[in-house]
Amino acid sequence: MNISIIIVSWNVKEKLRANLQALFPSLDGLKAEVIVVDNNSEDGSRGMIKDEFPEVKLITNKENLGFAKANNQALKIAQGDYILLFNPDMLVFPQTIKRLLSWADNKPEAVVVGCRLETENGTLLPHIRRFPRLSDQLAVVLKLPHIFPHIIDKYLFKNFDYSCAQKVDSIRGACFLINRFAWQNISGTSSPLLDERYFIWFEEVDFCQQVYKNGGEVWYAPITSCVDYVGQSFNQVNVGYKQIYFQDSMLKYFFKWKPRWQYYVLKNTWPLGRLLAKIFS
Repeated sequence: MNISIIIVSWNVKEKLRANLQALFPSLDGLKAEVIVVDNNSEDGSRGMIKDEFPEVKLITNKENLGFAKANNQALKIAQGDYILLFNPDMLVFPQTIKRLLSWADNKPEAVVVGCRLETENGTLLPHIRRFPRLSDQLAVVLKLPHIFPHIIDKYLFKNFDYSCAQKVDSIRGACFLINRFAWQNISGTSSPLLDERYFIWFEEVDFCQQVYKNGGEVWYAPITSCVDYVGQSFNQVNVGYKQIYFQDSMLKYFFKWKPRWQYYVLKNTWPLGRLLAKIFS
């Protein structure tokens, strides 16, 4: 099988329908499977899939398991040589998947590949990030960009040239292509699994760190594009819970990848960060 496309969905029925309506025609000529993991949606998403897209392999959860764990449910059964983690609020163009696969076939050292992301108006959606450092994450926690707008420009890679293919630290998990054989060559395991300690946020950054730790590469390739409506599921979560999820994931990332003292600096700064979040929200 050429590709397994995995979509984790929660309460975005209409965006998911549009996603699948665009996706299936683009797979013509490919040996492909589409796996949707529904995280206990209450908007009729599961019924819509069963009625309108019977070819979808549907996994239904009785609770919202988060992004990493839900993806892993599908990753454990995915059969494709390539695996695309694809958000439900995305739209492909007719040649998006084929061009992405063609480019990846000619770049075997690329374990992870991402493409150009656009808004619905066709403008560029910046999404390349450098790996998090203590200084930029402290700035995020303390809401310093509200006062100093350019303080995290380096972290956000504001001067990144989106017109050129290049090796990068990490790409947005909304359209995240994994070369299964390249992953197996560097890791020794056939199933590329996400770290389930993250409920939401930092999962893709963590996976990119794993890729580099094992000697692989992550690439951005502007040979094709897709539309990203950005966070339609997560926009339903109130600001307080978003802060809790973000804090939890950031601390877990630093506990895993950074010196322990950096983790404790962030942990002790977050109470002030939550207070500032209420002020600036």
